[in-house]
Parts: sequence; structure tokens; C-alpha cells
Amino acid sequence: MTKKLVFILAFIFGFQGFSQKEYLGDGPYSQLIIRGVMLINGDGSPPRGPMDIVVENNTIVNMQIVGYPGVKIDEKRRPKLKSGGKELDANGMYLLPGFIDMHGHIGGEAQGANPEYVFKLWMAHGITSVRQPSGINAMELKSESAANKIVAPRIFEYTGFGSGSKKPIITPEEAREWVRMNKKNGADGIKFFSAEPEIMDAAIKENKKLGPRSTAHHAQLSVARWNVLHSARAGMTSMEHWYGLPEALFEDRTVQNYPLDYNYQNEQHRFEEAGKLWAQAAKPYSDHWNKVMDELLSLDFTLDPTFNIYEANRDLQRARRAEWHEDYTLPLLWKFYEPSKISHGSY
Repeated sequence: MTKKLVFILAFIFGFQGFSQKEYLGDGPYSQLIIRGVMLINGDGSPPRGPMDIVVENNTIVNMQIVGYPGVKIDEKRRPKLKSGGKELDANGMYLLPGFIDMHGHIGGEAQGANPEYVFKLWMAHGITSVRQPSGINAMELKSESAANKIVAPRIFEYTGFGSGSKKPIITPEEAREWVRMNKKNGADGIKFFSAEPEIMDAAIKENKKLGPRSTAHHAQLSVARWNVLHSARAGMTSMEHWYGLPEALFEDRTVQNYPLDYNYQNEQHRFEEAGKLWAQAAKPYSDHWNKVMDELLSLDFTLDPTFNIYEANRDLQRARRAEWHEDYTLPLLWKFYEPSKISHGSY
């Protein structure tokens, strides 16, 4: 059994006896049996148990019903523990599949959070796989996680388009060359922000041909000329946040209604006015709205909205005074999210 799965089970079940700081993983074991647990399978079926779950070589090989609630378990019905295996007593507890964070950044210098802190928070909250759409270079961390050398979720690394390039990418061939390099370096995908339409088209098509996935934060700097429909038609597989979608739903304009004093560098302006975009787009279930949605569905395009900062906006005092801040939030991270005109998302 791998270290990461043992670790996540321990935190989901609430096992005591070690601190996050001291815990560096356990195993791997030839076999792990989780005894007497209530299973939430994640496929729409209701909870059931008690069950014994058998894991070997990082794969669930058996899910065995072993009895009935309130009735003593017949030991003869239980899967046998193999030599070198480990048992976890999970009676009265629940087990569910690990969660996937589709948009997570592995710390950052400005926030003062190192990868270990971020990884352990993810694991403690049941997140066993993370897609990082750009951020700190995580290729080495990805390899260490896959080899169980660190306690971390599985990492899917999407490199920011143009990262590592010694000069700006200004031609379609330079875009294709960078995409080939990114594939060679082992990245799982690319995250785009904004670029000239011919650059976006060349890079996305080359990436699709090579196989990695792709996504974009369709920044307002270029979205008047390249929205999610353009990306999806070129072969992009997903979008982040929701920028670029309302622009694809415009019927009577190509540029959003910016106030005269608007400044993109002012996040108060940026977030406030972006929230008004939907009122400028086609009405839900109108002909144009349905046409855009049907085309995105036909292209198997994934919408990956991110809500945490918007959710905090709805009840700022609740977000700031959550009871766990004093125990778990790093002081530097707390300072980063104080009202700021510089720190992204802290306006």
C-alpha cells in the first residue's frame, strides 16, 4: 500500500497519535485491509457496510460485505491478511474515494506556504489528486509523489504557456516548438492566459496532436479576440474560472461594457466588472445560449469554475473568522489575504 493512501485514510478516519509535522507516511505494504467500514462508493449507490476493503499494489482488489449493523461480525467471512500486510480497524467510520482538486496551486513565495504545508492540508481534507494549472515548477515534486518519496497527492502539472522561454513567443512556429518542448519535459498539459489568436491556434492544435491536455484562464487582455469557443474549436480540453464564456455568449457586442475609469490592474475593478458580464450575455436557454452550450458539449469541452474567493465575497466576516484560522493558517498566509491592492485575490 502506498504512503499517500495510508495517510489520507488516517486523516479521513480521524486517527490520533501523530501530528502533521511528525508524520512522514507509512508503508508501503504488500496488502492493506480496511476492516468493518461503511462505504460511500461515489457511484450514486447508497452507503453500505460493514465492509472489508482489500488493497494490493495500490489497487482495490476486493470489497467484501462482512455482516450487518449491530450484529457481531463472523470472522470466518473476512478476507485474510497476508504476510507483510496491515489492518486498519474502521468500525463506525466511513470510507469514500479520494477527492480531485481540479485547480490547485502548490504554495508560493508571496503566500509564504511551502509545498509540504499545502500537500498535508490537501491530504488531510481527502484530496488525493491535484491538477496544478501553472504555478511553481512541480515536475520534481510530481516525480517524488509518484515514487512515494513525499507525502503528497498525485500531481498533474499544467505548465503556463511560454514558461521557461528565453524570449517572447511571437510566431506560430515558436509556439509549436515550445509545445513540443513542454511535452518532452513530461508536463501533463498547458495552461494559457492570453496571446495573439494565431499563437493560440498553433499552440493548442500542436498540443492536441501530441496528446497532453490544455486549459486557459481567458484573460480579459485578449478575450475580445479569442474566447472559449475559439479554444474549444482549436482542440483545448477545458477552461478555468469562467472568463471567456460570457464573451462567447455575447450577441450585440465583442467587448464588455467597461466604465470610463476602469483599470485592469485594479482587482476591485476587475472582479466587480467581471461579475456584471453575465447581464451582458445571452439569456439562459435563449437560442444563442443553447447554441454555444450545445457546441461546447459536442466538443467535449470541460468548464472548471473556481469559487473560493467568490464564496468569501458573499460573507467576508465568516471567511475571515473561521474557527480554524488560529490553529492552522500560516501567519504569512493570513497576512497575504488581508485587504491588499497587490496580493492577488486579496482586494
